[in-house]
Amino acid sequence: MLTVNAYAAPSATEPLVPTTIERRDVGAKDVLIEIAYAGICHSDIHTVRGDWGPVAYPLTVGHEIVGVVTEVGSDVTLHNVGDRVGVGCMVNSCRECVNCLSGDENYCLKGNTGTYASVDRDGTITQGGYSTHVVVVEDFVLKVPESIPYEAAAPLLCAGITTYSPLHHWKAGPGSKVAVVGMGGLGHMAVKIAHAMGAEVTVLSRTLSKKEDGLRLGADHYYATGDEATFETLANEFDLIINTVSAEIDMNAHLSLLALNGTLVNVGAPSEPLPVQAFSLIGGRRSFAGSGIGSIGETQEMLDFCAEHGIAPEIELVNADGINDAYERVLSSDVRYRFVIDASTFA
Repeated sequence: MLTVNAYAAPSATEPLVPTTIERRDVGAKDVLIEIAYAGICHSDIHTVRGDWGPVAYPLTVGHEIVGVVTEVGSDVTLHNVGDRVGVGCMVNSCRECVNCLSGDENYCLKGNTGTYASVDRDGTITQGGYSTHVVVVEDFVLKVPESIPYEAAAPLLCAGITTYSPLHHWKAGPGSKVAVVGMGGLGHMAVKIAHAMGAEVTVLSRTLSKKEDGLRLGADHYYATGDEATFETLANEFDLIINTVSAEIDMNAHLSLLALNGTLVNVGAPSEPLPVQAFSLIGGRRSFAGSGIGSIGETQEMLDFCAEHGIAPEIELVNADGINDAYERVLSSDVRYRFVIDASTFA
């Protein structure tokens, strides 16, 4: 076992603290990664605070990871020592179910192995990227293109793929009208990616406070949902709406913005139910859908797409001792648009 420095949550109510955690020995198909940067995702906060159910403490979170391969197992063929790589929200799957065999291991029917708070193949609880090193089976490690700024690459492994996947699946592109609900960590990536795909992009945010940013990042239009006139002006307008917020919104009002055969896709994960009235869907043959992360193949496709189009998250770099303050700022929407931890400060 390898003992490494990390930050962990002792409980649902206490701040994260410096600690050490154990990483398994490098197996024949494993790679050891020295972590350079780890993104802070709202999911990290939901998890450590027990919003989505009980977890085993102490817990180290973090599923937006980039670093350098420092050791490879004897049977590894996909990665070499010195490679710049990334790890996202999952580190394994059953490899046997119909979804895994079709390349959709993110939707593994037995449940993929999450990067943290999940039962690993040896029966231990997985620990995430707020640490100096991680050991991952080679098939779940991504190649990070050199053209993506190193410190900004980590959030692509969650925020990037979480928004790329539905935009790709529902065929956002030239001639389509896409609305992005929320202008945060996920939302700003959805704007950049949808714009690069060629769609006409509209941001729907509570206020106009981030309008300048939204237009700069690629939005064609920006509306405040706090203004009731917005829902009259934009009725039946969009082919695709990506809802990125992790809080309750009026789903029926937003569904009314869909054109015939349009789809509203939820990628945010609020802890409370989202009520939907049947007539909000029936009236326009509309669809209400959900989308998680992407497969490993699609995630690599996303990284290559972002490299090709010069896309990277807008980030604020913090040291390990700033994690708890960063959490509070995420909860108060005081970040533009993603915190990234310098992993060298875990040492």
